[in-house]
Parts: sequence; C-alpha cells; structure tokens
Amino acid sequence: QRGMNIPNFLTILRILLVPVFINLLLYGYHISALIVFLLAGLTDGLDGFIARISNKKTTLGTYLDPMADKLLLAAGFITLTKLHLVPVWLTIIILSRDAILLIGTLMIHLIHEAFNISPTIIGKGTTLFQLVYIISVLISIETEKVSYVLPLLALITTILTISSGLHYIYRGIVRINSKEAR
Repeated sequence: QRGMNIPNFLTILRILLVPVFINLLLYGYHISALIVFLLAGLTDGLDGFIARISNKKTTLGTYLDPMADKLLLAAGFITLTKLHLVPVWLTIIILSRDAILLIGTLMIHLIHEAFNISPTIIGKGTTLFQLVYIISVLISIETEKVSYVLPLLALITTILTISSGLHYIYRGIVRINSKEAR
C-alpha cells in the first residue's frame, strides 16, 4: 500500500514535534519538553499499532517511521549535549552508528534492488534504551530521582548502540554477498 493514512499522519506529527521539542529544551521549558517528547514517543507506538491492526502498512510508512525515530532521537541527543546534559562521546557514538547505517543502506540500494530494512530485536532494544535515556535525562533536570541511574543507562545504551550497529552491518554484508553469489 502507498499513501497517507492515520499511521503516516502520526509519523509526520512526530517529525513536526521535533522542532517544538528542541525549542522547549533550548528555552528551558524542560517539563514541557518532556511532555512533547513523551507525546512523540506515544505517536511512535500508536502509529505502528494502528498500522498492524488495521493492515494499513504503507511503503511511505516503512521509510518514514524509522526516519522520524532517528530525527527525534538525534535532536534529543544533540540538544541535550549542547546543554551539557548528555556526554559528547555518547552522542557521537549514536550519530556515527546512524550515519554508517544510512550510508550502508544507500549503498545497498544503489548496488542492488530494494531490500528489507526492517528493524531487528536488538535495533528495537537500542531505540528503546535511547528513548529511556533521554526521558531519564529530562526527568533528572527537574529532580534528582533518576540521576543516579544515568551512567548505567548510558553504558547500556552505548553497548546496545554499538552491538546493533555491528549487527546491521553484518546483515548488510550478508545481503551483498548473497546477491553477488547468484
């Protein structure tokens, strides 16, 4: 299927919430930024759920949804790093992984016909921990309740980010090699 539907509308809404989220953070409205981030996260879960139960998966949604996720997460990590609330090294790891995967995906599309870009369980876990980390940082701005877990969450997020990046690279290499063997 192609075109606009409710899940794709929710994905576009998530993309439109990104500049709102960034501005709220930069101007010090941390609770409002947290609410917008949670709302964006809710649209992520809701769009996938609606697409599955209503059989409304589209080609547009297949590409737009992960791009919206990456945009939201990248905006969160970059902005929180700019505000000195997230370590620079963590943001570099996350952005580097995503850039490498984007370049790899584009190369495979140029070399071969389209292929399945569906996320793996480790990729979904990585996204979940990146979201949890950002939410925890946002909560810790206003309260010290979760600040003690931030180093542990950063470590888990780093391990998952690197592991999933290596796993996706491995999948891409297998895909290229299987095409060349034919």
